[in-house]
Amino acid sequence: MPNSTQDQPRSSTAATTPHRMRGRLRTTVLVIGFAIAMLVTNAVAAAMRSPVPALIIGPALAVAMVALYRWAGKHVERRRVSDLAPGSSVRHLLLGVAGGVALSAVTVAILAVFGAYTITGWGSLAGALAVVGMMCAIAVSEEVFFRGIVFRLLRGRWGAGVALGASAVLFGLVHLLNPGASLWGAVAIAIEAGLMLGAAYLATGSLWLAIGLHFGWNVATVGIFGTVTSGAEARDSLVTAVTSGPEWLSGGSFGPEGSVVAVLVCSAATFLFLLMARRRGQLSAGR
Repeated sequence: MPNSTQDQPRSSTAATTPHRMRGRLRTTVLVIGFAIAMLVTNAVAAAMRSPVPALIIGPALAVAMVALYRWAGKHVERRRVSDLAPGSSVRHLLLGVAGGVALSAVTVAILAVFGAYTITGWGSLAGALAVVGMMCAIAVSEEVFFRGIVFRLLRGRWGAGVALGASAVLFGLVHLLNPGASLWGAVAIAIEAGLMLGAAYLATGSLWLAIGLHFGWNVATVGIFGTVTSGAEARDSLVTAVTSGPEWLSGGSFGPEGSVVAVLVCSAATFLFLLMARRRGQLSAGR
């Protein structure tokens, strides 16, 4: 007679193998698909120079990315997309934008005190508005991919610590593709932005907060204070400005994001978000 105690595990293993393969295929499709969507969105956004098309196309691309994420969550992953829940969207988004602008302002103010940032004249409101439209698309597409896809999937499999570290490193490495990029710039971005945005997502479970922080920082750094961001060329802004001094202080060609000042300022925010996550039990939670 066949041994039922031996047959059962074999049958169970055979049944779960196709399920695991489907799960891995689904994960691969999600990562590759959203990576392509992010790259295309960013390329289109970066090409926009005029405020009118930027303020129309940029938000439209952002809405499309959010819709794609919700659709994939519901129909591909078959989960409730709670990290983009509309209930807390406005509050978290506004808090994030205010926080991002404040962090950028503190960073630039410290640079100015040490003579590394100087305003040279007035810029253009139209140019600043074009930056707003462009950054709508970029902030949403990058947060959906790096936090909504990469961070979330890594956390579900290996926990919060691995998700924070790995998603931050990947975020920094991608910025090596930017003009004027450097190894230190990539490290700085990984620490100040990759860790901070991941910690904000971890603490609240909301992509809206991370999107707001990302958007507020970029708009303030480029559109208001007129500096280079992540090595990308400077755009029109409300004021024209120059950064000078040693690269560790000014950030050099990478802009203030390559400055030790930005790393320290944003690391303070990361620490606060991690404290919040710890109080809420999110650091030990697998999902």
